[in-house]
Amino acid sequence: PGCPYQGNGMKTDDLIGLLAQDAEPVASYAIEQRFAVAALAGLGGGLVLMLVLFGMRPGVVQDMALPMFWGKLGFAGLLAAGGLAVLRRLARPGMGLGHSLALLALPPLVLWGLAAVALGQAGPGERLPLVLGSTWRSCAFNIAALSLPTLAASLWALRGAAPTRLAWAGAGAGLLAGALGALAYALHCPEMAAPFLAVWYLAGMALPTLAGAWLGPRVLRW
Repeated sequence: PGCPYQGNGMKTDDLIGLLAQDAEPVASYAIEQRFAVAALAGLGGGLVLMLVLFGMRPGVVQDMALPMFWGKLGFAGLLAAGGLAVLRRLARPGMGLGHSLALLALPPLVLWGLAAVALGQAGPGERLPLVLGSTWRSCAFNIAALSLPTLAASLWALRGAAPTRLAWAGAGAGLLAGALGALAYALHCPEMAAPFLAVWYLAGMALPTLAGAWLGPRVLRW
């Protein structure tokens, strides 16, 4: 069939040229740049919220001499890196997750292994305190609260991309937000035991992940 514009003297090639004359190439790493901006803005917002809502823990300087303090930060940071790797793939239509899932799964697996060793070495009466610590009632909710800036920023970044798996993309944004929220919260949190972190830090990250999965189809629809 002929082009509907031919009757007006415009051929298909002319129409394509007209539509493309102002087109500009998209930067190769435009999506990665958006997510980098979102992650930095979200982490900054989470740190500000942490200082306003909870404050820096007075003994944090002394904690820096403890390996588990850095392990706690490293766990959250590596999980955030895994979340970014997954999210940049979910932001592109038709792109598989590839090895990014392994990067995402490694930090929890290592932490669960450390928790299992700690519980195995503890006496029966010491195991529950290792899991509950002194802040189990509030830890997950505090992390979720500090994740809100990154969740909003990550959903903004996704809206500038082309995700097709909207619930999964929203969940990825929530997971990144939870990891960066945990990173900010670690500067206030007094807990150091691997069993506590393996339960309550991951629970805190699960809350924004679920929220992102719910929000994704609602705010990312094209």
